[in-house]
Amino acid sequence: MNNRSLEILEESIEPSGKWISLEIANDSIYLEFRDVQLGRPQNNKVLEIAIRFANNAFICFFYNEIWDIEFLKNYDFSNQSFFGDCSYKVKKIKFQDFNYLDEISQKFNKEKIFPPHDDFDVYNLRNDFFLIFELDKIAICVSGNEMDFFNEFERLNDDLIKELSNQWILYFLDYCNKTKMRKDSMCEDFLLK
Repeated sequence: MNNRSLEILEESIEPSGKWISLEIANDSIYLEFRDVQLGRPQNNKVLEIAIRFANNAFICFFYNEIWDIEFLKNYDFSNQSFFGDCSYKVKKIKFQDFNYLDEISQKFNKEKIFPPHDDFDVYNLRNDFFLIFELDKIAICVSGNEMDFFNEFERLNDDLIKELSNQWILYFLDYCNKTKMRKDSMCEDFLLK
C-alpha cells in the first residue's frame, strides 16, 4: 500500500466516517468504518470499509476515564477474542504517523492493550503498519505486520482505492449540481481542498 492510498483512506474516513465494529480473533484485528467517502453510493446504500491488521497484531485504547472504554467489558481473556458493534464519530485518523501517536499519548493519561503483552511498548512500535484514530473520549492505535483493506465486495489495492476515490469525487460534484433536489449528509461534511 503506497502513501497516497493511505492519505486517500484518511481523507475518506475523517470527514463523516463512523467506527462501527471491532473484532479481535486469534492474531487478527478487524475494524469497520461506515459513511466513508470512497465509492459511489447507490440505492441509499451505506459506504463501508474494513481494515484488517494481522501477524503480531495489537490494539491500544487511550482514555482518561474507565467508563469511556466500558464497551470492552466483554473481552474474552481466555481466548483473546472480542466482537462488538458500536457507533462513534471519527474525529481524526492517521496511518503511520508517530507525531500523532505522541500527541495522543499526551492527551490521554491511561492506556489498555489487547491482547495483553508484558514486554510491549506502544511508544516503541516494531510492527510494519499502524493506524491511530481519535473519537470523542478515546483514541485507538492498531498495529500489525500485515494490513489489508476491504469494501463490501473485494480486497482493495492502490488502484481500486484511487478508482473508488474518483467515483466519490464524481458523485460529490454531481451532488453539488443537484443539491436543491436531495440532501446527502456525507456530501455536506465534505469540503473541497
